[in-house]
Amino acid sequence: MSYRILIVDDEINSLKVLSAGLRSEQFNVETATTAQEGVSMFKEKHYDLIISDYKMPGMNGEKFLEKIKALSPETPFVLLTAYGTIELAVNAMRKGANTYLTKPVNLDHLETVVNDALVGRPKELDDETPGKHQFLNIIGKSQPMQEVFSLIRRVRKTDANILVLGESGTGKELAARAIHYSSLRAGHPFIPIDCTTIPAELMGSELFGYEKGAFTGAAERKLGLIEMAQGGTVFFDEIGDLDFALQKKLLRFLQEKEVRRLGSKEKIQLDVRVLSATNRDIEEEISNGNFRADLYYRLNVIKIRMPPLRERKEDILLIARHYLDHLCKKNKKAVCSFDPDVIATFQAYSWPGNVRELENMIERAFILCPYDRINLECLPQKIRSLTNGEPAGCDEFNLPEMERQIILKALDKCTWNQSQAAILLGISRKQLRTKMKNIGLLTSD
Repeated sequence: MSYRILIVDDEINSLKVLSAGLRSEQFNVETATTAQEGVSMFKEKHYDLIISDYKMPGMNGEKFLEKIKALSPETPFVLLTAYGTIELAVNAMRKGANTYLTKPVNLDHLETVVNDALVGRPKELDDETPGKHQFLNIIGKSQPMQEVFSLIRRVRKTDANILVLGESGTGKELAARAIHYSSLRAGHPFIPIDCTTIPAELMGSELFGYEKGAFTGAAERKLGLIEMAQGGTVFFDEIGDLDFALQKKLLRFLQEKEVRRLGSKEKIQLDVRVLSATNRDIEEEISNGNFRADLYYRLNVIKIRMPPLRERKEDILLIARHYLDHLCKKNKKAVCSFDPDVIATFQAYSWPGNVRELENMIERAFILCPYDRINLECLPQKIRSLTNGEPAGCDEFNLPEMERQIILKALDKCTWNQSQAAILLGISRKQLRTKMKNIGLLTSD
């Protein structure tokens, strides 16, 4: 299915970059340089999603949003805003915009937002595609991941606070986004807050905001990140790293659902759902006096554990193929498959960095690979060494036997038609026959 997207921006270079970044077989992108032109085009044609700059001559992005919502309330709308217009963007979201992105726009993030808005539903496809085992942008057919999907479906329509646990790189933020974008709050902001990147001395003003003149340098009022999430969801990533003094203030917000900007006497009532995640053992942090037990109990109404990749080995190839396909489409480069040796090595490796490490490794191999499929030469030495019997951070695996099983499965699926099995494995028939001889499945001619 192809989706029609309209991008409106008075900056020609911005239009070119955004449209080139999104245009694909899935997305048909058209552009306009004024909001007035955008309204006219929308009246003439149907668009599945609108992306608009905020500051434009004549009609600005907020007025354009109002026009579009009057014509089609259900059409997703993404607002682009430069630094300093955040408060105006939040007002626009209250009028129906799905979210805002700051310029210059991260194209990967924009693609994620567009996919969430247009194709972020669980898909029912055939067994050979990742979509059958996909919930929004999370992929997994293993039992642990199916349990995660089931739990997300049960809690997504509620307002319960949810704590997502898991090692670094397991997809905790993806789980939080899946909860938000499949919830009743999907049309309102999703505000992620990384508790490891904001200095402790600035976190208070970042979370709760401040009034003009509240302190030296406060030249204008600033909304806090929690207030920006009004009607939607705020996500505290790595909540276990939150400064202890701020934990009490966050607890008060969770209890009272209101905030007070620094320098103000007025309390602001908010309707915000709170999701959080951590790779720490919070109960141990409580025992060590680093985390408040009362805050933990408030955050941990529902707990979701994202399993490490080593506990869901059957998902590795599914994720790898999905990400390789994404890179091929994005870069218009034909690297269509993995050698069986690579597949066996992927299965043998322990993946301490989890899905993030797998994606980084595939991207590296994709960039360096001079062939039409990824082979062992394209992988870093630490994982190539598995084929030489070195552990490289993983348990002992019998790689020849693993390759044998992969080839047997391919042959069985193709009723032992070698040509079809070779196509399925992404190798030539000659290569398949050589491998079959090496593992005793075929006698020499």
